[in-house]
Amino acid sequence: MLSLLYQEGPSTKGIFRRSGSAKTFKELKEKLDSGTEVDLARESIFVTASLFKDFLRNIPGSILSSQLCDKWVSVLDQGNNEEKIKSIQRLIEHLPRANVFLLRYIFGVLHVIEMQSEENQMNAFNLAVCIAPSLLWPPVSSTPDTESEFIKKISSLVQFLIENCCRIFGDEITSLFGEI
Repeated sequence: MLSLLYQEGPSTKGIFRRSGSAKTFKELKEKLDSGTEVDLARESIFVTASLFKDFLRNIPGSILSSQLCDKWVSVLDQGNNEEKIKSIQRLIEHLPRANVFLLRYIFGVLHVIEMQSEENQMNAFNLAVCIAPSLLWPPVSSTPDTESEFIKKISSLVQFLIENCCRIFGDEITSLFGEI
């Protein structure tokens, strides 16, 4: 999924914002969940993006770890960008290796999409609004007002992560997919 999003996302207007066919999404999700081989390259990139966000939402405790939720939310309240980046890097060290590995690829994809925002209209802010709720959620349910405020904070955090991904994850993030 990430490979397809890396290839097609930068040239797709509204990637992650638009959703594909609900029927196709449901059918493909059922096939993927049952372990059936699926050729996503033959499907709409919007369905692939929806499947990927669904995959992220189903990671137990979220990819950024709901246990660290308060720390993630407070990162942007810290001093200058350098201090924020250092805090983020320290938080990443507390995540399971598999999560860190996946995060590097996710932000590699988001970075390459954001670099083509003139064409796809998906700048860091727009990408963050679309993907942030799939990356982190609070460990306990909350009121709609609290949840709305939380989503705004997480979206700002994800926007910061996208805009500074090379400094956070290293410059090699831009070449994780090699020459596809």
